[in-house]
Order: sequence, then structure tokens, then C-alpha cells
Amino acid sequence: MDLFKKLSILLCLFFFSAQTVHSQVSPVDAFVEEDDLNIGGDIFNDFNEDVEAAQVLEDERFYRYGRFFSFQVGLGLTSFDGNRGNAYENDPPTFNLGLNYFLDFASSFGMGFDFSKHHIFIDFPTLAFADPVGLIDVSMFRVYFAYRYYIDTSNLGTAITYANPYFVGRMEYWYVTNKFRDQTNLGDDNGGGLGFGFGFGGEFPIKLKESYIGVEFVFHTVNFHDKFTQNYKAPLSNPDGPGFDDLSGNAYSTVISYVINW
Repeated sequence: MDLFKKLSILLCLFFFSAQTVHSQVSPVDAFVEEDDLNIGGDIFNDFNEDVEAAQVLEDERFYRYGRFFSFQVGLGLTSFDGNRGNAYENDPPTFNLGLNYFLDFASSFGMGFDFSKHHIFIDFPTLAFADPVGLIDVSMFRVYFAYRYYIDTSNLGTAITYANPYFVGRMEYWYVTNKFRDQTNLGDDNGGGLGFGFGFGGEFPIKLKESYIGVEFVFHTVNFHDKFTQNYKAPLSNPDGPGFDDLSGNAYSTVISYVINW
């Protein structure tokens, strides 16, 4: 009988203890640790708030210290390689006008145009011309759309930081006019071609956020309308004579510009 009483007392104590512990744990407390794992919970909530706050600070910094637009006027040189480079004599300067819109500190979109002049002097018979055609005046006008990526120089030297270095990619349309100056009976040879440009440059401040001196170097690959012309090839009667099998070749431009910002 004593054993039965003891077991009954122990069982009652165990049951009472379990009920007490359960009553002290609320449903909210029981699932606090699992809340982030439930559907509708956001385990990235704190991270999102940090990203949004950082973006707001970056936008405020750009509106306070950044540039929004820039306008440039430049002079430079355009040259060629390949057969076109052998045929052409360059007549500098190259003229440039451009406008840029800044998205943030690192990137901008721009548009503008370049104009350059060159000439060819043909004083020998060719496949298309039995008599030398003489001077050919070449005008090249191109319109371009550009994207610039400005390099982060925060951890670089002061000189590089003030140079504002950037990479540039351009989509271009070149319109070429060939005028036969010594052959008035020949009409102008006109045509256009799509091209792409890749290069780099820098902008050296005269007065921060207001005016800069820009320097840009660009390599151009262009599908000229007369790229594969054989008009200036050596005649069949003298295949070893002077001439140009075609006018293939790439272009290179260097422009120094005065840049105004606002």
C-alpha cells in the first residue's frame, strides 16, 4: 500500500509539472524562432533595408557632387591602316561635337558627330580609269551614340583620380563623299557604312564640376561602302603597276576637347 501511494504521488507531481511548463510558453513564444521560416516571413528583411539605405545615400551624393550633362567641342586627327591608310593623306583637324548624359558617377550615355577630311592622288592608270584621275577629295561625316564607363579611382593615386579615366564604346554611321577635283565630268561617289568604336579617355578638370579638358582615343571598324572597290587597282595590262587592290582598313581617332558641365 505504501508503494502504491508513493507511485500515485509521483505521477501527480509529474503531471502537474508538465502542465505548469506548458502554461508558461505562449503560442507567440513557441514560434518566435521559426517565424522567419514560415511562409510570408522575410529572412532578407534587414539586408533589403541596408541596400535601400545605401542606395538612397548614393543618390543623394550623386545629386550633390555629380555631373548631369556635359557638352564638348573638340579637334583631333583621324587616320587609317591597311590599303585605305596607304591611299589616304590626312587633312587635319577632325572636328567633334558631343553631348553626354550622366546616369551616375560611373556611367553616361552620349551622342555627337565627327567630321574629317582626307585626299587621294591617283597619278597612274587604274582598272577603272585609263587616264589618271588626279586629286580625289574625301569628306567623312559620322554620327555616333556612345556609352562611357568611368573607372572607380577612389583607391588610386591623386593624379589618376583627377584624370577621370573611362572606357568608351560607340555605334557609328559614317557617310563618305569622294569628289574628283581634276575630273569635272565625273560625279561624286557617295555612300554610308555602319561602324563601331572602342577606346578610352580622360577628363582633366579646369574647374571641378564646371569645365574640363578631355582626351579620347578610339579605334573604329567600319563597313565603308567602297571598302572592296577595285576602281584603283592596277590595270590588267600592267598588273604589277601601282594601285590599291581595295580600300579596306580600320580607322583611329584622337580628339582633344573642351568640356562644359552642368
